[in-house]
Amino acid sequence: MSRGDLTFQPVHTLARLVAEGQVSAVELLDAHLERIEEIDDQINAVVTVDEDGARTTAEAADRATAAGESWGPLHGVPATIKDALAVAGLRCTGGAIELTDNTPTEDATVVSRVKGAGAVIMGKTNLPRWSSDAQASNEIFGTTNNPWDLTRGPGGSSGGAAAAVATGMAAFDLGTDIGGSVRLPAHFCGVWGHKPTFGIVPAFGYIDHPSAGLTEPDINVVGPIARTGEDLALLLDVIAGAAPDQTAGWRLELPPSPVEGLAGTRVGMWLDDPACPVGTEVAEVLGLLPGLLDGAGAIVDPDARPDVSFDTVAEIGRPLIAAATSPARSDEEFGQLVADEDAAVDQVRARWAGASTMRHRDWLLLTEERARVRKAWAVFFETVDVLLCPVAVVPAFPHVTGGNIYTRTLDVDGTTRAYADLISWTSFIGFAYLPSTVVPVGLSPSGLPVGVQVVAPHLADRTALRVAQSIGELTGGWQMPPGLVPSEADPR
Repeated sequence: MSRGDLTFQPVHTLARLVAEGQVSAVELLDAHLERIEEIDDQINAVVTVDEDGARTTAEAADRATAAGESWGPLHGVPATIKDALAVAGLRCTGGAIELTDNTPTEDATVVSRVKGAGAVIMGKTNLPRWSSDAQASNEIFGTTNNPWDLTRGPGGSSGGAAAAVATGMAAFDLGTDIGGSVRLPAHFCGVWGHKPTFGIVPAFGYIDHPSAGLTEPDINVVGPIARTGEDLALLLDVIAGAAPDQTAGWRLELPPSPVEGLAGTRVGMWLDDPACPVGTEVAEVLGLLPGLLDGAGAIVDPDARPDVSFDTVAEIGRPLIAAATSPARSDEEFGQLVADEDAAVDQVRARWAGASTMRHRDWLLLTEERARVRKAWAVFFETVDVLLCPVAVVPAFPHVTGGNIYTRTLDVDGTTRAYADLISWTSFIGFAYLPSTVVPVGLSPSGLPVGVQVVAPHLADRTALRVAQSIGELTGGWQMPPGLVPSEADPR
């Protein structure tokens, strides 16, 4: 198997090859470093490379293999980590110029867990400042391009992570997701991503403001990005579990999936909504799913809906996300938000400002409203196993400069829409703490990837992953972006 072939293999295959002695961890590392050298000048996804540290780890992994030892299910597999998660001894900026030279002394909990399972960490991937955009661009490292079209973004905030995985620069990456930051890049780059149920994966060591890392923000989760559903399930098993200070008294036992495939599985489909209509590029791809799943024996209900208005994403979801991310605002920025709220200069800006500066009493009242929403979702999932819904209203969009997520606009089929619509479908699911797996389901008429969210009940992550795997078998799953395939390699 050539080096080019190796960089396209799934995580579980690479781990097996190392375990069987068919390839060494050093060979895998060299193949991926060569891939980064070969194409990342076009993509700008991997912003920090730790070749020396990774080589030391890979050589130790090979010595362990020779001695008949295994460090775990990721033994010898090379990976990158989003630059918002701390890796001890490796620069971690959060995409913010204030932390340009920040070097953590401890790993984020999830990083410690993938290292403990044998992964070889090669470096860090790009993101927007404080993980707060649907693009991946910052003052330190510049802009990451989408491998399917270099004039477009890979999504955010885990955009560098998805672009690296999509192109074989990393076998997997760990991203974070509060408003869609794993799911959006997976959709835009044509890879797989899983947003776990809130609370099952510790988020300690996540850097979203200068003093961050010791607490876990509301709604935010850490989730894996890979090229197969099987790999997502493997990685979730590695990173999920009680936080380190809780392991003496708690352990996590996720329920097994009650379904094995699509036959007989009850699938609700909420593929569009007047409150946030999807564009024709996305609608054409998602419109094929009811027939495909029906043909595979699924019990498809295109009208299944929870007793939850889509308007709750604007009334509850986005305000809660704004409150959770407010520590990232500097004193000057926070003061401006207070002024904007008082002046009511613009309805969208005023709403954003009010959410970012809300009193604790207001936050508590919103969490009560969220509890009602979550109860309605629980009732809904008594009659369906999973719900399919869009990830975003468009495929990958052209790079946008200037403004911010609440002042920019987006063109959708010739109509000017709020840029914040990009995160509406993902926030709608995320603020309710539900698990969601994104699976690539096809290419738009213009040749860009489109994914779908497979949403399951609270703590039913294995169900979301299992159904997503079955859908991926129907649709083909990950494809290598055109023009980036070495001539000797088979991308499939």
